[in-house]
Amino acid sequence: AKDYELRQYETAKWVSTVIRGETQKEAMRQGFWKLFHYIQGKNEREMKIDMTVPVTCLVKSGCTDFKISFFVPFEHQDCPPQPTDSDVFIEERKAAALFVRSFGGFASPEKYAEEADALARTLRNRGQPFHEDFFYTAGYDSPFKVFNRHNEVWYFKK
Repeated sequence: AKDYELRQYETAKWVSTVIRGETQKEAMRQGFWKLFHYIQGKNEREMKIDMTVPVTCLVKSGCTDFKISFFVPFEHQDCPPQPTDSDVFIEERKAAALFVRSFGGFASPEKYAEEADALARTLRNRGQPFHEDFFYTAGYDSPFKVFNRHNEVWYFKK
């Protein structure tokens, strides 16, 4: 469709942390740094790992816990080094079909929520069943990139 796409993602490992009781913006900041330290060597092998995209944030309706995640690079999918920070963990996300809406610019929590609302309205109008109680934000750019930024919101298809 012109305003969203349906993607199939395969099972994959992500390194994640949950930040509780903060604003989404602050959770993203804290979570990013915890995960950045992991890829910089704060793991059982003291291994540096390349930064990957997207950086995702799980947003649940009415909840102030946010799960921030980095995709584990393909070369480490089979055996990612274990985190040494007890707040950081490796998770395996099962294969899934996702409805995705893309947008540009610098994405704030408010902008992500706006885009998620727009995607949810479109999906409801088209009779597409999806899990409405949560969505993911996905950021693809360094904070230093100014132009042609790429952001997404994801809803899981039912």
